[in-house]
Amino acid sequence: MASSSSCVVIGDDEQGYDLDLFCIPKHYASDLERVYIPHGLIMDRTERLAREIMKDMGGHHIVALCVLKGGYKFFADLLDYIKALNRNTDHSIPMTVDFIRLKSYQNDQSTGEIKVTGGDDLSILTGKNVLIVEDIIDTGKTMQTLLELLKQYNPKMLKVASLLVKRTPRSVGYRPDFVGFEVPDKFVVGYALDYNEYFRDLNHICSISETGKEKYKA
Repeated sequence: MASSSSCVVIGDDEQGYDLDLFCIPKHYASDLERVYIPHGLIMDRTERLAREIMKDMGGHHIVALCVLKGGYKFFADLLDYIKALNRNTDHSIPMTVDFIRLKSYQNDQSTGEIKVTGGDDLSILTGKNVLIVEDIIDTGKTMQTLLELLKQYNPKMLKVASLLVKRTPRSVGYRPDFVGFEVPDKFVVGYALDYNEYFRDLNHICSISETGKEKYKA
């Protein structure tokens, strides 16, 4: 599975970019430290992931399962690129979408417990190529639990695309099939990744400042 190892690796010493170089909503100006991954880079990487996903999974009806809320931006952009591939090549496949929510975060710590809500009757996954789309894999525990649950419905293929994977000593060693960026063990926000529901309305992925953490604490 070549796609699992290839991703953009952001080193521990990556400083990111000065906020003044990009358009940042005024209301967040003092809450952020640096722009970590600019929006354009996210889009370019997502376009490439769409191509890899179609190559691996495009032989059969795909059910794309969005993990809310953090995954919604990546999900929408990824699906746009997949739809473009469907339109512009001789080979195209039907695709359906569904949405689930997993709850495991409070402030910037993972609570280790998961609640799965939403989603249609999951038996629709039987015999289909299922693509789970997630914003970030932290320890990997949540995703492993979800995969165990979904395997009970006997999908034909079950793969995971995550925009970010965190390099953390807390990792259980799980790695998704498709990864946009591997990032250091920092708390990042933006492009639908939140801190207690804030920063989802930010285009870029940024590191949060201590001021920001304090201001939006639960």
